[in-house]
Amino acid sequence: MKLALFSAQRGIKRSAGGPFGAVIVYKGRALSVAHNTVLKKNDPTCHAEINAIREASRKLKTFDLRHCVIYSTTEPCPMCFAAIHWARIPLVVYGTGIRDVARRGFNELFISNQRMKQIGKSKVRVKPDFMKEECLRLLEGWDQKAGKKTY
Repeated sequence: MKLALFSAQRGIKRSAGGPFGAVIVYKGRALSVAHNTVLKKNDPTCHAEINAIREASRKLKTFDLRHCVIYSTTEPCPMCFAAIHWARIPLVVYGTGIRDVARRGFNELFISNQRMKQIGKSKVRVKPDFMKEECLRLLEGWDQKAGKKTY
């Protein structure tokens, strides 16, 4: 999670996107580290989790990431949770919740990962509130950023 936080902070400094970072771990090592690049690429699908999945799949030369774990600074949105499910990642670990970022003006769908899991009968395990205080501090830092843009 510390790598995800660092990547998110780097992305904020570069005005690449919002306060979001993700890391995919494979065999105990960070395989991919990514942050949100929605603003940099003008692509609404460039969330940290999607960027991390793309990089991990490229490195492993497969879409099947069943031997990986993904860490995300914030609860994955429905698009990202679906991608995690389709990549067969068995565990998602996140810090803050969807409501924490929605309060900051991000255009969120209020469908929790637990609800997505239930509706879609997904086998993805969900571990919320991991390093939550550190992830909240990341969002608080975003609150202080001049010229920040939500989407």
